[in-house]
Amino acid sequence: QVQLVESGGGLVQAGGSLRLSCAASGSIFSINAMAWYRQAPGKQRDRVAVITSGGSTNYADSVKGRFTISRDNTKNTVHLQMNSLNPEDAAAYYCNIVVTLKFGATPSFYWGQGTQVAVSS
Repeated sequence: QVQLVESGGGLVQAGGSLRLSCAASGSIFSINAMAWYRQAPGKQRDRVAVITSGGSTNYADSVKGRFTISRDNTKNTVHLQMNSLNPEDAAAYYCNIVVTLKFGATPSFYWGQGTQVAVSS
């Protein structure tokens, strides 16, 4: 089994910054893509950023230039640095990872428990 523990959410003023982290633990052979999603009340869960095992990144248009996703493969951790936050960024943020539990196995998807980000105007 794989556990994801998120941290770093909170309340910040508009224009401020937060850094989210998500650490994976458990019986993991390899981690493929790692991503951050967010979901505001009454809205669908959307992907914010993704980083592949090779380090390639992709961002939602709404966060390009403000958010940076990174990963530390030695610690099975993914981070999301969020700058210039605005009220539209307020949401529950979830990390999502694609892992291979053993050699040759089909990759599995896991979600974090979510961390809340609030932005005051």
